[in-house]
Amino acid sequence: MPSYSVYREAFETRHNGSGSDEIAAMLPVVGADSLDQLIEQTVPANIRLTKPLNVPAPLTEAEFLARFKAMASQNHIWRSYIGMGYYDTITPTVVLRNIMENPGWYTAYTPYQAEIAQGRLEMLINFQTMVIDLTGMEIANASLLDEGTAAAEAMSMFFAMRKGSRKDAQILFVADACNPQTIDVLRTRATPIGVELQIADADHFDPANTAVFGAIFAYPGSDGRVRDLKPFIDAAHEHEIQVAVVADLLSLTLLTPPGEMGADVVLGSAQRFGVPMGYGGPHAAFFATRDSYKRQIPGRIIGATIDRQGKPALRMALQTREQHIRREKATSNICTAQVLLSVMAAAYGVYHGPERLKGIAHRIAVMTSALAEGVKSAGYRVRHAFFFDTLRIEASAEQAAAIRKSAEQQRINLRYFENGDVGVSFGETVTEQDVQDVLSCFKATAPKETPAPALPKALMRSSAFMTHPVFHSHHTEHAMLRYLKQLENKDLSLVHSMISLGSCTMKLNSTTEMIPVTWPEFGQLHPFVPKEQSAGYQKLFADLNEWLCEITGFHAMSLQPNSGAQGEYAGLMTIRAYHESRGDHHRNVALIPSSAHGTNPASAVMAGMQVVIVACDERGNIDVADLKAKAEQHSENLSCLMVTYPSTHGVFEEAITEICETIHQHGGQVYMDGANMNAQVGLTSPARIGADVCHLNLHKTFCIPHGGGGPGMGPIGVAKHLAPFLPGHVVVDNGYKGVTAVSAAPWGSASILTISYAYIAMMGQGLTQATKVAILNANYIKSRIEKAFPVLYTGTNGRCAHELIIDLRPFKTSADIEVVDIAKRLMDYGFHAPTVSFPVAGTMMIEPTESETRQELDRFCDAMLSIREEIAEIERGQADRKDNVLKNAPHTAAVITADEWEHSYSRQKAAYPLPYVREAKFWPAVSRVDDAYGDRNLVCSCLPIEEYAS
Repeated sequence: MPSYSVYREAFETRHNGSGSDEIAAMLPVVGADSLDQLIEQTVPANIRLTKPLNVPAPLTEAEFLARFKAMASQNHIWRSYIGMGYYDTITPTVVLRNIMENPGWYTAYTPYQAEIAQGRLEMLINFQTMVIDLTGMEIANASLLDEGTAAAEAMSMFFAMRKGSRKDAQILFVADACNPQTIDVLRTRATPIGVELQIADADHFDPANTAVFGAIFAYPGSDGRVRDLKPFIDAAHEHEIQVAVVADLLSLTLLTPPGEMGADVVLGSAQRFGVPMGYGGPHAAFFATRDSYKRQIPGRIIGATIDRQGKPALRMALQTREQHIRREKATSNICTAQVLLSVMAAAYGVYHGPERLKGIAHRIAVMTSALAEGVKSAGYRVRHAFFFDTLRIEASAEQAAAIRKSAEQQRINLRYFENGDVGVSFGETVTEQDVQDVLSCFKATAPKETPAPALPKALMRSSAFMTHPVFHSHHTEHAMLRYLKQLENKDLSLVHSMISLGSCTMKLNSTTEMIPVTWPEFGQLHPFVPKEQSAGYQKLFADLNEWLCEITGFHAMSLQPNSGAQGEYAGLMTIRAYHESRGDHHRNVALIPSSAHGTNPASAVMAGMQVVIVACDERGNIDVADLKAKAEQHSENLSCLMVTYPSTHGVFEEAITEICETIHQHGGQVYMDGANMNAQVGLTSPARIGADVCHLNLHKTFCIPHGGGGPGMGPIGVAKHLAPFLPGHVVVDNGYKGVTAVSAAPWGSASILTISYAYIAMMGQGLTQATKVAILNANYIKSRIEKAFPVLYTGTNGRCAHELIIDLRPFKTSADIEVVDIAKRLMDYGFHAPTVSFPVAGTMMIEPTESETRQELDRFCDAMLSIREEIAEIERGQADRKDNVLKNAPHTAAVITADEWEHSYSRQKAAYPLPYVREAKFWPAVSRVDDAYGDRNLVCSCLPIEEYAS
């Protein structure tokens, strides 16, 4: 067919905020003749790529959806009764449409600015309350990455808090009834910190063994067994051994919760609370513990406090960013949580309430009992007398082969044990016909009478749960819809305005990129189905690997890490395995610049490394002389350098190749933090710079939305010599046989990889233009505001990279104004503050991304310049140093409309500081929150407000 020169709508023009006309208007402001000249002045010539990216030609949005639908059709949706922590569930459509598919929820940022995040904070405290109630514990966090990570965090917490006679103990007992992928992640995390795992049947647990410091049991077990764990827990506590229980959240509506048995930690996955399997993720893990552990619990805790008006408010409490504060002394490197998924799970709990949840659980238990009765009548033996949703049916190899053949003919997946036993696990979607079909595989028939659940009477739950009114008030769709909208309206997200967070890259998450996430071909696959059923996913992985390798210059990628911090850890474990393969077991020193993200040193310690800090010079660059001296000093033991590029200070350091060469000269490897990859794509690359491994924050550069603080993905790219050491998986062959798993699922949170795939497929070589525009936008903001707010660091030619840091410290002296006051005042202008006090205290780090229009950039700059004038009014004595619009910000509608107004400035100035604000006013839900009050009075569940307001 001939090629016609006709109009094609390029997705690039939809993604980038500025086209040629806007760019032409912005260039004179930044003082550049062309976009290419700006890039030449910004990116050092010696690291720039010399040829365009070799990626496929860009697809239009319509073309992409058509082709991707064809790829999706290669995933075959069978009925999967494999279990092992993953179950078919029903996402209530009111939750699907109004949370999962709603940019008002999925484009919000982590709730560090609590006053404009009260909606998701409320749903997260609902999640914590639900988990606390179901597990019988006293405190819970607002989710972890997956069950395997949660178990590993329990291990690390117990190890750090070894008690009395167990101060020097090194062994963690792990019941073999835990899911194999959870045990695999435990193996990975145990070795570098010096923990030895003892994996055995729970009956072999010996609390008298003085080398044991902790134990992890399963309830129910991976093969279905429900047993009383109280004797094990009591015996452990008698010997000062701490105990964690991996539990099924839905089963706890019927079973005695582990908290009532005395467990120290209860953990697991909330996936079956309305979150699709998604071929492995993303899913919210839960982690609940006792109040005595509240200073050690990993991850984020949402807590109650009061605002300036004395009214109740919510905030993130305690060690919200422990790894950034404690750095190498942190016990965890967790940065991302699975917020969007915990919000969905909480919404599922709110919509159903305790009685309907109990009904769902009871129905599953009855169906499982019916299956058990049927197979037993056909002569099979069910291994365990008591079970909830899972059976392990004893079978010979010949019987198992026949069962499998019959199941596959009906497009049914079961679990097949190595000894021939067959496992069947039922989820919420199971029907009577499904039971009949599974029974037919065993040549069995269903019992005529409805059986009772096969649960021990002594373990039936008697305590109430989810008693708070929120779980009893929204059971009709109309009530639920209004509740979700009410919460959404309290939160500022990308649907309202730009969120210019440095290092976090809050860019467009296009609708076309998001649509395939909820296609059943991607959402309904169990992660452990045979590979031939996931051909569409395998094609997606292969293409994405190839494209990301081209973008980074690396030889191979691992898509397994499901957060940026986990990508850091995976990269360091890969480096560790490489050194050990060469007999260099002693190489354990990680050089880390003082400007690095706090997750860097925390990850290094978790990987068994000793952290040595490298100084930065007055321009914010790595002090090359100090680096060389420390590389020389630690030459024999040097493992790696961890470096962010462009630097955390928003500058392309010109000495980067010399820095990498220095590390290599001393036998070390270079790990590059990919947080700032949005300034590299198409212009330079980690491999071009000299790095050996780099993690990519797909939730930053490659458009996966932040979801209010998660999900994220952090795959790693590696040079050829490191490829053999990439993480494998114990259940499914993911193509690598290196270190054991870092994530519970073989390809991490596979279902959201569709988003990054879509972005690259529709951008093509336009990815490079996106990088250029991101750099232009940052320099445009710099040019507009630098006279009012000094820019702390720039490159040789006075340029910043894709982000810039403005210095606000002088205002503390001149006007008694601190960075937090400016952050809160920005809310009155309808903006989320840029990154506050990182990496330099008293500063803001601004990153506009390529997706924002010139109009939006100007709106933000106008707001900042207006705030500078408000500070000037204080400096001139025209405004009071204590009673002014900044100190009292943000101003809520209730404050503005109150009968009394005692401030020295007008209501108009407080609420509508610029004309554009009046056109689309976003009202903060609460006044400035009291952080200190919240930490002094930690409340992390939905108690009636009157119980803590006093």
